[in-house]
Amino acid sequence: WFLSPFRSETQASFKVSRTKNRWYDHGGGIGGNVIDLVCRILKCSISEALEFLNDGMPIEPLNQLTIFSKEENETGIGIVKVHDIRHPALIQYLNSRSIPITVAKHYCKEVWYSYKESMFFAIGLENGKGGWELRNRIFKNSSSPKSYTHIKRNGNQLIILEGMFDLLSLATLETLLLNTSDIMVLNSIAFIKDMKPYMHNYEQTLLYLDNDTAGTGATKYFMETNYKVIDKSNTYKNHKDLNNYLCDGG
Repeated sequence: WFLSPFRSETQASFKVSRTKNRWYDHGGGIGGNVIDLVCRILKCSISEALEFLNDGMPIEPLNQLTIFSKEENETGIGIVKVHDIRHPALIQYLNSRSIPITVAKHYCKEVWYSYKESMFFAIGLENGKGGWELRNRIFKNSSSPKSYTHIKRNGNQLIILEGMFDLLSLATLETLLLNTSDIMVLNSIAFIKDMKPYMHNYEQTLLYLDNDTAGTGATKYFMETNYKVIDKSNTYKNHKDLNNYLCDGG
């Protein structure tokens, strides 16, 4: 245990595991490997961190660093406790993504979960099967079972979004719209075909999917299978997604 390098403190909250080669800052709710730590302390890129660790010798950058392997992510996460969002690190994370805490509390929870004898916490959105989508500044994971989230308001209009922060962003931008519509958060593009039975029950479906290859492909699929579908991605056409649009001034 060490004093955190990220703030002034008198009681150690920074844990380093020599066996797992991992670190976790309990006061900030963040963690990772040695590369993540160097990037944060030196405020540098991954390639610069690798060069630093290699005593200044240039090294090819890694395209992606994963915290958990797919198998571990699906089988190794256990939910420990769930309550209203109150941890300062999570509130700060929401602020960095322009989400008011009141909006986040309405749809999400603070979820503490275990992974390989370590404890973590994140903002969680529960799906229809009792699994959780988990997000904090470092981690992007989900607990089993994986599924979509259906929020029912007995409306005649359905809104389909890709993920948690799309939901929170639209709730920030269009409060009345979400309060008068049923909502479906996919949590994964893989669930698009599961939406077909639901869509026929509504007068119209509004799509707020990402402006990337997967999002535009899903939008095309929905519009080809149901004539009552309206693509709303043009409202943030110069941005990757709703949250990017919101953070850019909305």
